[in-house]
Formats: sequence, C-alpha cells, structure tokens
Amino acid sequence: MYRILVVEDDRGISEAVCAQGKNWGLDMKAVEDFRNVLGEFSAFAPHLVLMDIGLPFYNGYYWCQQIRKVSSLPIIFLSSASDNMNIVMAMNMGGDDFIPKPFDMAVLIAKIQAMLRRSYDFGASLPVLEHRGAMLSTGDHSLTFGEEKLALSKNEYGILLTLMENKGKVVSREKLMERLWETDSFVDENTLTVNVNRLRKKLEGIGLPDFIATKFGVGYLIG
Repeated sequence: MYRILVVEDDRGISEAVCAQGKNWGLDMKAVEDFRNVLGEFSAFAPHLVLMDIGLPFYNGYYWCQQIRKVSSLPIIFLSSASDNMNIVMAMNMGGDDFIPKPFDMAVLIAKIQAMLRRSYDFGASLPVLEHRGAMLSTGDHSLTFGEEKLALSKNEYGILLTLMENKGKVVSREKLMERLWETDSFVDENTLTVNVNRLRKKLEGIGLPDFIATKFGVGYLIG
C-alpha cells in the first residue's frame, strides 16, 4: 500500500484529502507537528508528499528543500497561491506538480495515482529508511545525518540497506553475503568483514559511532 504524507495546516482540507485517499486504498497521514515535518516524514517513510506552501513556522518551500536533501520521492504542491511566480518557485524548489486550490478531489486522486505509477511501476523500495536520525536514500544510495551526507559504495549500501530493513533483528553474515551476491558483487567472509569495518569508520566520521553492532558468532544489527 502506498503511503501519502499530507503537509497541510487546514484541518478540514487535510481530513478530507486523507478520507478520500483511504477510499482509494492509500495509506494517508496528515502532519501534526509543523515544527518537525522532516521528523514525521522520516518516521512515516511516505512514497509521495502533498505539500501546502503557507504553513506555520516554515513554509512549504523550506520543507521541500529539506526533503530533497534526503529523498527524490514525488512532491505535489497544493496551494491557493497559484500565480505563475509561486508555481515556478515550487518547481524550482524540487516540486513535481502543482495543484491550485480549490481543487476537485477526483482530479487530485487521479494526479496522485499517475505520479505513483510513473515513480514506482519499476519496483522501487522505500524511498528513505531512517534510524537514529540517519536517513538512507534508496534513490542515490547515500546516508544523511544532520548536515552530513555520506556517499556509499555498492557493498556498503547493500549492507546498510539490509540492516535497516531489519531494524531490531540480528542479520546473519550468511544473509548479508547472499544479499550482496544478488548484486553481482563477489563477497566472501573476509571481504564482508573489511566492508563492515570500512562502513563503521565512515559512520563514525559523521557522528554515528556504534551504529552497527556485532552479535558475536551470529551477525550484525543496527544499534
């Protein structure tokens, strides 16, 4: 089920949009804390964001830019400020579409469905995985923590993706090697150890010491 995050401070509009989306089989969530939009975004891990421009504390342009630092997922702006300047600004800030208010609910759902088809028909995984404030982007295979953005090698990304998909669970060395083998990277026991150690040093360098824990004789987990 696709998850849609609604960043809209008009309670009537957000409730109506969420109700309509659920009628079409979408998992809808309206942002509650407009000081922490990025936190709610990372916790919910949506496939698409509906973004108003006029919001409390920070406007939609600001939050669009913050999301774009960690994800390339589709963002559709909804706003009554539908003059050409705001439309151009929304696109330049990273928006993918702009729907002026008032809008027809059927048109909105049709645009959401079309955007989801274009973005995910070829089998994308979750656009962003989050743990301890670190956000792993499945779009460009990078990890963002605070102001730091870490480029990951193919094997490092595969290791981190597998561990973050299994939060709270120990992942065996065998499972990690099987996951990396699927990506056409030959990995033996020593190669896996080298990659994990290199990844740990990179994570420590951006302020994430002990992010990967070892369960001796079993495997690894993120701590």
